[in-house]
Amino acid sequence: MTSELKDQRKDWVKNNYYETFDKLLPPVIDTLPRVDARNLSCEEFRNKYELPRIPIVLTHLMDDWPAMNKWTMKKLAKKYRNQSFKVGEDNKGNSVKLKMKYYKEYIEYNKDDSPLYVFDGNYGDHRKKCQFLKDYKVPAYFSEDLFHLVGERRRPPYRFNCFSWVVFGPKRSGTSVHIDPLGTHAWNALVSGYKRWILFPTHTPRWLLKQKLPDSEAVTWFKFVHPQTDDKNWPDDCKPIECLQGPGEMMFVPGGWWHAVLNVSDTVAVTQNYVSSANFGASWHKTARGRPKLSKKWLAQLREHRPDLAKIADETDLSVKLAEQSDSSSNGSTSSSSSSSSSSCSTCFSESEDSRERSRSRKKSESRKKRGKRDMETEGGRKKRYRSKTERDRDSYRNNSSSHSDSWDERGTTNGKSSRRGSSEHSNKDRRREH
Repeated sequence: MTSELKDQRKDWVKNNYYETFDKLLPPVIDTLPRVDARNLSCEEFRNKYELPRIPIVLTHLMDDWPAMNKWTMKKLAKKYRNQSFKVGEDNKGNSVKLKMKYYKEYIEYNKDDSPLYVFDGNYGDHRKKCQFLKDYKVPAYFSEDLFHLVGERRRPPYRFNCFSWVVFGPKRSGTSVHIDPLGTHAWNALVSGYKRWILFPTHTPRWLLKQKLPDSEAVTWFKFVHPQTDDKNWPDDCKPIECLQGPGEMMFVPGGWWHAVLNVSDTVAVTQNYVSSANFGASWHKTARGRPKLSKKWLAQLREHRPDLAKIADETDLSVKLAEQSDSSSNGSTSSSSSSSSSSCSTCFSESEDSRERSRSRKKSESRKKRGKRDMETEGGRKKRYRSKTERDRDSYRNNSSSHSDSWDERGTTNGKSSRRGSSEHSNKDRRREH
């Protein structure tokens, strides 16, 4: 086991789900219809499922994908052995990554209640990892993505570079209940393994699903909330749809639908969120209200390339809230893919990216102010360098304890040992997953 995964291990196995997982939940009653993509035109998909926002499972869309033969953990671990993949974030929001060779070992031997989940969307520009792009293709049903008009550098942070995510998830990993942000639709293509899905209608109240739990892990949500859906007091119009997704099947999750995902075996998948003309109205409304700067840039491009949609945007009354629910806990989450739900979803992207983006901007601004103060202070026409509290304390320590054996050297070490804080501390709370 690598050093990244050694901290606070006892918290990861306290519920002993490794031993009890197979008996933890009742069998799946699969009620989601399968549709053979070989007999479904793009127009039919749009009119029957995308416009009315009806979730389905599409089959035979992945039959010719090279990924179906190449994307086994054994082959991936061999091909991408020394490549690093994102498995979560630390307390400061920094990405925590593992090399594939270590992650494969982790999958084989871990006994965690909710294991680390690879959810990586930064492979498109990578010299080695860009090979993933050759192994699959975006189905024609989902080829229209209006966010591409914003331009690469202005694109929402959940979709940069290759616009999709590769997702590797061990048994018991997953994403807690959430709604994908900005009104986006999502597709999730499962190459190997099995995923358990549960979906709730768009009008399902948030308080019913987002209950106070010991943690935000998918397995915890399924253990405590899922059984309540069979209770007689559960509203009839909020009854869920369940599905056991298998290899070669592709989930279509319409915007606004609540969903949670639990891997019941080791899985490999690819997923993407998108905006088409079919869901543009809801997506524009949410983007304009939640991301005003982005929406202005988007609207400028729509006026040039899609004046029909720009007209819809101009006529949208942003003062009126949409009737469908919003996952407000994700504001400031995964598609159908952050180790905690993202929560960057383990199968969905997360709106926490927006808050982190704002936080980074705020920190940059504060840093610039500090640099301005630190740069120079004028005293008697002479510029004096501002000394930080750490430097003052260090000098004081040297002056008062020059004979002390634990004196600091210029690199901030004590007795020759690094004094750095652990950069890979993990806890259930830290491990955010985006689906």
